[in-house]
Amino acid sequence: MKRYDLRNHKENFIPRLIELMNTDIEDGENGIFIFEIGDFSAIQNVADAVKENKFTLMNSLKFNEVDWTVVVKKVATPVLEVETEEETAVEAK
Repeated sequence: MKRYDLRNHKENFIPRLIELMNTDIEDGENGIFIFEIGDFSAIQNVADAVKENKFTLMNSLKFNEVDWTVVVKKVATPVLEVETEEETAVEAK
């Protein structure tokens, strides 16, 4: 587990977060990132970037009035497959 302070990047921290996940974090390892939020759109942008890069967002919490912390794991989030009623009926025949 490694910790990174991205507050000095202000609102442009996501490219650095992804870079660190790709280069400095080993497979299966967690990265803890602290950043300034400004408005709350940054939090959704982090979640989207994590998902797009096939990492897993483990935790996201407000650190204080201006800072936010996320924990990201370098493993893909498993996708759950849901069977439809039609698929279940076909398999039953």
